Amino acid sequence: MQKGKVMDVIRLIYKMYAEGFRKMTVGKTLWKIVFIKLFVILIVLKLFTHNKTFQSEYKTDTEKSEFVSSALIRR
Repeated sequence: MQKGKVMDVIRLIYKMYAEGFRKMTVGKTLWKIVFIKLFVILIVLKLFTHNKTFQSEYKTDTEKSEFVSSALIRR
């Protein structure tokens, strides 16, 4: 494909999605729900599950990897 044809295809795809999102009614609400769920999963849960003692206790990568491998073997 030539560069001009590729750009035309990309513009057509962009216009199709832009028009579709503009004409949405229920879909906008559903997308908002999806983004709120992603926020909760990625940001809020990370705050509760991220262990900061791991970073302060083990300084080098080898110490960290030994800790992880020993924790996996114990279980």
